[in-house]
Amino acid sequence: MSTTPYPVRLVGGEALERSRLTVFFRTFLLIPHVIVLAFYAIGALVVAIIAWFAALFTGRVPDGMHNFIVGYLRYYARVLAFGTILAGPFPPFGAGGSYPVELEIDPPVEQNRLTVLFRIFLAIPCILVLYVLQNLLYLVAIGNWFVALFLGRVPPGLETLGMFCLRFLVRTHGYILLVNPRYPAFGETPGTLPMDQASLPPVP
Repeated sequence: MSTTPYPVRLVGGEALERSRLTVFFRTFLLIPHVIVLAFYAIGALVVAIIAWFAALFTGRVPDGMHNFIVGYLRYYARVLAFGTILAGPFPPFGAGGSYPVELEIDPPVEQNRLTVLFRIFLAIPCILVLYVLQNLLYLVAIGNWFVALFLGRVPPGLETLGMFCLRFLVRTHGYILLVNPRYPAFGETPGTLPMDQASLPPVP
């Protein structure tokens, strides 16, 4: 088993305080981000398809395509963290700036053409697990909403569980979208780093 840090890492999530007002209206505040993210996802899917052909013939995803997909995944993680109450502040639109729950992805590396060819089939076990974790994340969001609405903070246990689900979710998407050739992992070591240790790649 590799001892090097996993190429897709979720950082942050230490702040537990939440504004009751923004928690109450969280669904409505999420709407503009969902619309922007939908268009971003379409672009990322198109780029990923082109990147698949590029990696199949060259054994590597071009830097520009890699960075575009990374930007989408970073924005996706922020929106999902905001929507599930794993983060408090209203996230910036797009992948720029910073956020309390952030995604760190290593630069592109050489990829095995055979695993690129069969990537979607190789990811099937992870997709099945992801289906369970997505539903669990929704339950975490409901629990976070009720608790934060009354206490002004989320429980550490729910925050940890939510970050666990979100971490595996973004790792699976990163694997499918070819920004990372390593199979998705659950563990925190290598895994989540404190925010002050994060080293984020450049935003395209």
